Amino acid sequence: MKFFRIPALLVLTVYFFSCGTQQKLPLYLENVVDTTGKDEVKIPELHIQKNDVLSIQVYSLSTKPEISDAIYNLPCSGTSVCGYMVDNSGNIEYPRLGTFHAEGLTKLELAAQIKKRLTEPVELLINPNVIIRFLNYKVTVLGEVFKPGTISVPGERITILEAIGLSGDITQYGRKNTVKVIREVNNKREIGTIDLSSKDLFDSPYYNLMQNDVVMVEPSKQRIKSTDQALVQQKVAFAISIISAISVIYSIIRN
Repeated sequence: MKFFRIPALLVLTVYFFSCGTQQKLPLYLENVVDTTGKDEVKIPELHIQKNDVLSIQVYSLSTKPEISDAIYNLPCSGTSVCGYMVDNSGNIEYPRLGTFHAEGLTKLELAAQIKKRLTEPVELLINPNVIIRFLNYKVTVLGEVFKPGTISVPGERITILEAIGLSGDITQYGRKNTVKVIREVNNKREIGTIDLSSKDLFDSPYYNLMQNDVVMVEPSKQRIKSTDQALVQQKVAFAISIISAISVIYSIIRN
């Protein structure tokens, strides 16, 4: 019987070590007071990046076929993506107008350049209007959320709270106060940290996400500890099964 007490003692030891005090995790926007009518909503202007796909539509007041705006718009079918991809040099090739350097510009700045080329030095169109939209605006959320993955944004704005909400929220093991945002700006990669529990959340440059941002929710110490404990328990269970098998064989041989 002493031989069988060893596995039981091992199980009890692992159990008591795995039972620790749980750390209280922060909540969203802790210590925030009512600020109705006080905070100004700041929406940053997006800048065009490499590999962005842009929808560019040109309209004018002309009704004459020989100076129609149709020749400056891509023909589109229902299954194709009608857009201009920004290449690795940061440029787009526009039919009949040539090359434009788009990287780093806002939509309005690029539209102004296209409009200028349509009117100077020769007026190709009468009072043209240029409308630009992002076609591949997406962000990725990874880590301790219920539905990690890439989110396609139909509009042109998404906050970090909206992205986490679309990912099913942060799990009970996720750290809300040290969420990482990986962002590429001007060919440089930056990593910022945002505290979702802070009352200053809305002032963070990472509250409004940019296209291609990657959000990473880190696991809490409790999650790391529970994972380590699970591995230890698996090893102990395997060892117990080996010991039990040996004890059974020993009992058979002894009898």
